[in-house]
Amino acid sequence: MNEYLLLPLASLPFPNINPILIQIGPLAVHWYGVGYIVGILFAWWYAKRLAANPKLWPDGVLPMKPEDLDDFIVWAAIGVVLGGRTGYVLFYDLARYIAHPLDIFAVWQGGMSFHGGLLGVIVAMTLFSIRRGIRTWSLFDVVAAGVPVGLGLVRVANFINSELWGRPTDVPWAIEFPNGGPFTRHPSQLYEALLEGLVLFLVLRILTHSRLKLGTPRFVGGAFICGYGLSRIFVELFREPDQQLGYLLGTNWLTMGMILSTPMVLAGIWAMATAKPVKQAQPQAT
Repeated sequence: MNEYLLLPLASLPFPNINPILIQIGPLAVHWYGVGYIVGILFAWWYAKRLAANPKLWPDGVLPMKPEDLDDFIVWAAIGVVLGGRTGYVLFYDLARYIAHPLDIFAVWQGGMSFHGGLLGVIVAMTLFSIRRGIRTWSLFDVVAAGVPVGLGLVRVANFINSELWGRPTDVPWAIEFPNGGPFTRHPSQLYEALLEGLVLFLVLRILTHSRLKLGTPRFVGGAFICGYGLSRIFVELFREPDQQLGYLLGTNWLTMGMILSTPMVLAGIWAMATAKPVKQAQPQAT
């Protein structure tokens, strides 16, 4: 069978939602940017609720002050943007940016890597926690618990932007994307929004509220890393690879997303397997 299927008789119509939410003169607010902003704000708000709930921590001793998270949101935003952009440049389109280095700063043209953004936030969390005398893994746990919401929103924005679409298919829910050629494709952005967003958030919600899992530093964070990696690897089976990369190592299935996500699964499994409950709660550093 031809890899690229002709349009079937029936498919779901693309909704054609304007990628720009609001535009006032030259100022345009895109759904994609709103997804990032709302995601960061939700993760901040949710982390504060977890950090301030004594029922979730051993002996009711909080591992950090809620105000610490007010300050960390700036660090997190910088880590996401710098890490995400750097990761995209290095992992997905290095040749282009070597040829046109000024394009690295043209973030409005798109191009962010989740894996790079994650590394950026990890660096930010490590430096911030050391500076404030906070247990690094506990900070990672409370922040990670709310991140899936932002991931889901950004994937929905990818769908609205008609980008990162899936491979050609004739499944009943296939969609013909405006810039996806004369084929119906998997709405892989929505698959990711469901798995990386809703499902992963619910799994982490159960963990954070079950028998003091937050009192076992890095278990929740490990579940997040592993859960995202597994979700991403699965969805990559339905997602069209980046045009400039294509499939890797001569296969017709291996993608850069799979390669970058595999270490995440292993690291997440290690984190959960080696996590140990806090033996004695320590008072908040002052």
